[in-house]
Amino acid sequence: MRTGIMAGSPCPIAVMRDVVEKMHMPEIVIVYGQTEASPGCTMSRTTDPLEVRVATVGSAFPEIECKIVDPETGEDCPDEVIGEFVARGYNIMKGYYKMPKATASAIDKDGWLHTGDLACRTPEGNYRITGRLKDMIIRGGVQVIGVPDKAMGEEIMACIILKEGETMTVEEMKQYVLDHMAKHKVPKYIDFVDGFPMNDAGKIQKYKMREMAVEKLGLQKDAAIETA
Repeated sequence: MRTGIMAGSPCPIAVMRDVVEKMHMPEIVIVYGQTEASPGCTMSRTTDPLEVRVATVGSAFPEIECKIVDPETGEDCPDEVIGEFVARGYNIMKGYYKMPKATASAIDKDGWLHTGDLACRTPEGNYRITGRLKDMIIRGGVQVIGVPDKAMGEEIMACIILKEGETMTVEEMKQYVLDHMAKHKVPKYIDFVDGFPMNDAGKIQKYKMREMAVEKLGLQKDAAIETA
């Protein structure tokens, strides 16, 4: 093999370098996107310097518009300033099937898909993904977050508030998830909590949950690893 695509989750830069050196894939690239974008928005090029290919997710596909906007105001962010990654073009879905409200919340009136990912643009036109703006999974007393992992980039952690008077073990919860979902979707970590950190507006502060998880699980070294 000489080339391939690394995609699906944040990739530790060290892992990307290992693929280049140990698997002899000097032209491997990274693709970023999501299902709603068919499913890619950006890609590094085989001709890009190695540092660009391992430390960014590359630049926009031809004919695809990508930009970083302030999540609160919608204004464009200057280079190197973190905001929400949005994309527009022929690759963007028409909408969720028979779900007009969900479609309207994902794609604005000007056709921009709001990915929910935090990112920044380099002066050279490449993008770096830095985190999540919104939760992918929210179900009542359950919050699912990504926590750093030196091998995989991220692992799944479920933070759960049990109903009053109820008890459950970590093993029981993992088995319950396994009985209802695919094996790869079973969270590596499960934490039973009394509540979630919130801001003054009552919104859950996911970044604080991640910080708390790093401390609780002793993942400081994993959190320090650079990812693309």
